[in-house]
Amino acid sequence: MNSSPPLAHLRSASSALLLPPRLFAALAGVVTLLVVAHFWPALLSPAQVLLLVLVLLTALDGLLLFGRRRAGVFACRVLGRRLANGDDNEVQVIVENHYPFAARLEVVDDVPVQFQRRDLLFPLRLAAGRSGTVRYWLRPTRRGEYVFGQVNVLVRSPLGLVQRRYRFGSDVAVAVYPSFLQMRRYELLAVSNRLAEVGVKRVRRVGHSLEFDHIRPYVPGDDPRTLNWKATARRPGENNLLVNHFEDERAQQVYCLIDKGRVMRMPFEGLALLDYAINATLVLSNIALLRHDRAGLITFAEQPGDVVPADRRRGQLPRLLEVLYRQQTRFLETDYERLAAQVQRQVRQRSLLMLFTNFESLAGLQRQLPYLRRLARHHLLLVVFFENTEVAALLTTPAATTDDLYAQTLAEKFTLEKRRMVRELQRYGIHALLTPPQQLTVNTINKYLEFKSRGLI
Repeated sequence: MNSSPPLAHLRSASSALLLPPRLFAALAGVVTLLVVAHFWPALLSPAQVLLLVLVLLTALDGLLLFGRRRAGVFACRVLGRRLANGDDNEVQVIVENHYPFAARLEVVDDVPVQFQRRDLLFPLRLAAGRSGTVRYWLRPTRRGEYVFGQVNVLVRSPLGLVQRRYRFGSDVAVAVYPSFLQMRRYELLAVSNRLAEVGVKRVRRVGHSLEFDHIRPYVPGDDPRTLNWKATARRPGENNLLVNHFEDERAQQVYCLIDKGRVMRMPFEGLALLDYAINATLVLSNIALLRHDRAGLITFAEQPGDVVPADRRRGQLPRLLEVLYRQQTRFLETDYERLAAQVQRQVRQRSLLMLFTNFESLAGLQRQLPYLRRLARHHLLLVVFFENTEVAALLTTPAATTDDLYAQTLAEKFTLEKRRMVRELQRYGIHALLTPPQQLTVNTINKYLEFKSRGLI
């Protein structure tokens, strides 16, 4: 807690009188004493005195809380204009005590109904003229508009016989976007050459297709073979190592193809597969732009969806973010024949196609294989589909009953069929990535960097 200037721009929307449990407990005690005094008259006078004192203290407490012209408490919720889907988003409530006494507060924030949170009650004690901050985190699992209600503050004086409720602010709509927090985290790590900290592998480059760009200071994680000893010798002193910085071949097209069919509606940890794909697409597009490639997007289902042509201009990432925000799962089977025709018509230059989808059976994959082969004929195609982590967890759980053994047998069959799908794609020269949803972003970045290092794009 710390002192701060008053939040003069805030106004209490309303206030109300509440009676806390302490008052009812005191009344119950006095009434009990009056009942006992009916049988022992000697207790009648003390009971009447206690009743009078309770009435006077309650009136005094009410005067302390309601006797001011200005509101005795101010509160304000602080959060960003957007929330990141699938991430923990911090929310702050700043409270100031303008009463001349130490107040006991209970802060209750009215969060959007989508969170189904009824436990956001925070006790707080503030000295006179002091302020405090309540922090909590919310994790949305669906994109869209979320409406925050008012901030409720319940105030009690040291007597605690009366409670005053303040309500601040009005309804505020906040949009939940694809995970821009994850995107910024990976961007920071990529700029500082620390992607290995989140599981992105350092891929050894085959050949020497890079061109010298400039000399820069050494940072942890740089390849020691790129040290420029001559330039370092001209700058004597500690921690003045310099390295040669090389650039990859630039301006390659990277398209993320997102399936919006019914297979992408399956949830894992509260987040649909479509949202995992959208979050990974945003991060991967940003990494591609940082690597000077051109990032694009194609969404599809039973009919063609949105198309963002590959580009690396300054406004490309916000454009991708807005298009990804609007995507919704469809409930029909995906038409890959239309996808192949659309890509052939709109993507003329050989590109890296990251296809995010999900196949639950080998037969389902084989029905779409001719169209995937058509895509792979003209482009570098990576088919990304998902491992069912709940099914995989059954294989590591000891079987206690016959039903458990039967479930494990089915889980093993399902897992083996997923691996057969990977081999079937590779048999036709199509790259495949089978990944748990939680590791989708890291694994797709690894594949992108692997393709870049091998000179495939």
